[in-house]
Parts: sequence; structure tokens; C-alpha cells
Amino acid sequence: MSNISKFPIGEFHAPAILTSDLLNGYIHDISSFPLRLKEAVAGLSDQQLDTPYRPDGWTIRQVVHHCADSHMNSLIRFKLALTEDQPTIKPYYEERWAELADSKKLDISPSLLLLEGLHRRWTVLLNALTKEELSRTFVHPEHGKIFRLDENIGVYAWHCNHHLAHITTLKKSKDW
Repeated sequence: MSNISKFPIGEFHAPAILTSDLLNGYIHDISSFPLRLKEAVAGLSDQQLDTPYRPDGWTIRQVVHHCADSHMNSLIRFKLALTEDQPTIKPYYEERWAELADSKKLDISPSLLLLEGLHRRWTVLLNALTKEELSRTFVHPEHGKIFRLDENIGVYAWHCNHHLAHITTLKKSKDW
């Protein structure tokens, strides 16, 4: 497996300095993701949705449902960090969630709708954060790391673009 197909836009690297322009760009990427995803999967057949984006990778269907699962968890983590003092978040086994029936068999429309509403709420929250709130943190026990909310906005902007690139790269390689 090549790194290009696993990480078509490269791995996330937090910037040394997070400027307001960069942060606004991240928020825009998060805000626009549901529409960009909907456009990327429009018109795909079930056979195409059930095509893995790389050997031993998830199918497009699983990627769409994974984004809904992941972004739900992220919004909850943001809210915990905003309302509790450095909470320890609950990790989940995303690879196991991707193997559940709702991820492998369900039509993608419920996850597209969920992402639309979730991202609308998330964007309102992100745009309202103060400088102090952006510096709030949570503990991610799986990574053994403390994450700042401003850094995590960048992580999720990358996450949106990363999975969107899995789909668009596959479509381009298959000439769909």
C-alpha cells in the first residue's frame, strides 16, 4: 500500500503558529465539507459506493458513515472541553465501527443529512469561540496527549479534506 493512497493529502502537521487566517480557513473547510462530500458522491451506484478507496481500505460507503461517526464524536469532545476542565475524552474503535451493519450496508443519505446538520451546528460553535475558549483542552488517552481546541479544528479540517480526497482520488483513478 502506498502512502499516497492512504494519505492522499499527506498527514496532518500542526502549524508552528496558528494565525486567525489559518483558523478561519480550517473553519471554512469544516463548514463546507458536507456540501463538498455530497457533490463527490452524487450519482455513484451501490457498486461504486462499495468500492474500497485502496486495497484493504474502507469502501466509499464506509468512509461517508465514518465521517458522520467521527465528526459526532469530535463535536461532543469540543463541547466537553468547553464545559469541563480538561476532560478525558472517550476514544472509540473507528475500525470496528466501520464494520457494523450501519456502516457497511446502509444507504449514505442518513449520514449525509447528519453531517449537514452537525456541521451547521459545529460551524456556529467554532465561529463563536473566544481566544480563551480556543485554548481550552481535552485529554486523548489513546494518544496520551492533551489537545487544544484550536489545534483540533485544524485536525478536523484535515480529516474532512483527507477523506474527501480518498473519494475523489478513487473516482479519478476509476474515471467515474
